[in-house]
Amino acid sequence: MSSLSPAPVFLHADLDAFYASVEQHDRPELKGKPVVVGGLPGRRGVVSACSYEARAFGVRSAMPVSQAVRRCPQAIFLPVRMERYLEVSTGIMTALTASAPSFLQISIDEAFLDLSGTERLLGPPRTVAKRIKDLIRENFGLTLSIGIAPNRFLAKLASQYRKPDGLYEVRPGDEEAFLDTLAPADLLGVGKKTAERLRELNLITIPAIRSLDEGTLIGLFGKAGGRFLFRAVRGEDPGFYSEHVKSRSISSEITFEQDRRDFKGLKKVLLLLSHQVMFRLLEEKKTAKTVAVKYRLENFETYQTQVTVDRRLCSAEEVYRLASELLFGKWNGKTPLRLLGVGLSHISDVDSLVQPDLFEEQDNRKQKLEEAILAVRKKFATTHITKARLMTPDEDDDRPRSAHR
Repeated sequence: MSSLSPAPVFLHADLDAFYASVEQHDRPELKGKPVVVGGLPGRRGVVSACSYEARAFGVRSAMPVSQAVRRCPQAIFLPVRMERYLEVSTGIMTALTASAPSFLQISIDEAFLDLSGTERLLGPPRTVAKRIKDLIRENFGLTLSIGIAPNRFLAKLASQYRKPDGLYEVRPGDEEAFLDTLAPADLLGVGKKTAERLRELNLITIPAIRSLDEGTLIGLFGKAGGRFLFRAVRGEDPGFYSEHVKSRSISSEITFEQDRRDFKGLKKVLLLLSHQVMFRLLEEKKTAKTVAVKYRLENFETYQTQVTVDRRLCSAEEVYRLASELLFGKWNGKTPLRLLGVGLSHISDVDSLVQPDLFEEQDNRKQKLEEAILAVRKKFATTHITKARLMTPDEDDDRPRSAHR
């Protein structure tokens, strides 16, 4: 029995109405009121996020602001404060890294925890989930919804099931019963066109789709689409997040609500992502030698580039410098980005590095500083302890310079 792998258990944590909730937290007078984050009335733009009070009037993300005004004229419309949201996200994600041995951030307000084989150490999955919810509420004043399931695909669906402030667990053997309570359009990966095609075919329930064999689905939706549907309606993970899961690597990425190409803003994002992965590295008492950058264009083309140095990376500043050179040396600076990520690899134990380094004393000082920041963050679980560098990165420089140019 001991030779068997532990049963897979994944937890998906999703912050509720994140942007709007941050605004309501920072301005208590907004609590209980419809809040819309995005463009301002009278200007072109779309809704980036909205509070649940605004959703009650039919306001939704990606909706034109003009339509949101018509549906909820009494709403409070606010501009996007991405730097503030990233700051809060960094604090929360840093706190989550201490909640389980395996952590994977997939967006500014979402993360997976792999709880497989951790029950003896951490307690039952629901206990871990409740502990996380209490931690975030008490220290950040925000709520999040959590889904627990045998794979990431189902865990993410489960986190949406009882929003806001929800907790739902899909136990092994209950996968299809859970899915049968959903509409096909609720499945991750089923977009508007696929949903319309399913309705045209009178496949309006998940059991109806499940009744078709894989060959039939491939004939109707193509090879990729048919295989995806065949697996998804059975509760099998289609592998959406497999690209994130790589041995001996740590990564963090953000999908933007709106595509962006502003250099100052992207540099701030890179800096915050660099701190997120470095704090995770320090949390695991590891070191790394490779920095990778991943970015996705507005047309969904995805690029990755990396660099390996000949000595250990000891600070987020160094990760940020290398990540900046990688991004701005490869990206053309014109095509808007919809996703940006930073990763570390060639990871090893700190104790395994015995080769002396001319810069060891300086590196140790940098590492000690970031270890101190991490210790304070863990103790007080707050985003208010940070470096001044995180507040004003290269504000005097509109366009990053790169050694690769």
